[in-house]
Amino acid sequence: MQEMTRLAQKTRWQWQRAATPGENWWRTQAHILLIPLAITVFIVLWQAIVWLGGYPSFILPAPMDVMHSFARVWADGSLWRHTQTTLREIFVGLAVGISTATVLGYLLAKNRWLERLLAPYIVASQSVPVVAVAPLLIIWFGAGYLSKMLIVTLIVFFPMLVNTIVGIRGVDADLRELMRSLNANRWQMFTKLEVPAALPVLFGGLKVSVTLSVIGAVVGEFVGADAGLGFLINQARGLFNTPLVFVAIFSLIAIALALHGAVSLAETLVLRWRSN
Repeated sequence: MQEMTRLAQKTRWQWQRAATPGENWWRTQAHILLIPLAITVFIVLWQAIVWLGGYPSFILPAPMDVMHSFARVWADGSLWRHTQTTLREIFVGLAVGISTATVLGYLLAKNRWLERLLAPYIVASQSVPVVAVAPLLIIWFGAGYLSKMLIVTLIVFFPMLVNTIVGIRGVDADLRELMRSLNANRWQMFTKLEVPAALPVLFGGLKVSVTLSVIGAVVGEFVGADAGLGFLINQARGLFNTPLVFVAIFSLIAIALALHGAVSLAETLVLRWRSN
């Protein structure tokens, strides 16, 4: 078995040496080139479906109809105005939800008695869909900015809370004993061991949270709002302006991808030491 493993490694090494510079470049850059290729294929298929089906614009608009609608709302500033509103709700809701969930998650991870006390209430709060809670928050806090921020906070709270608890409790017990043997105090234990060890799990929760935050903002704007991309979708739907609905949907997708990409980049930079 060991001989077969060595033979496979030798063959792979010889193949890598025999590869030309062009082949090496293609292997490293192929995943980047696949992104525009996939987008192009998607647009071509979309246009083909519209042509073959003969769908009117209010049912399924062609890509050029969506582009014209995008250019129009971008030129008059309405798209950016609604996007700013949604982004503000997302960022503030994320800040409040993530910070609260991280602090509470750390306390629950360190105190099982507190976890047994609060766990039923936390689980119960997450068993009710946000769509059902959103109308109550609109009634209590109005249709303005505060209710949308609270909806985003609620939807990102639970994933970050669970990942914080799992990350802190997943710290190696032997490393804890080693830190205690070195007379590390509680702050040193927290900063030198618990936080670095839990970071991969925390970043996993953060990726889920930033994606869900977009959903939370749109849900709140669907229920009651006078601005935001969710409001724009409702407005366009009522006017049967389907190209504008597509513009708002693609804007939400772009926001979610940008947030997820930013977290992934931060994870790569912060956890670079793990690959050394």
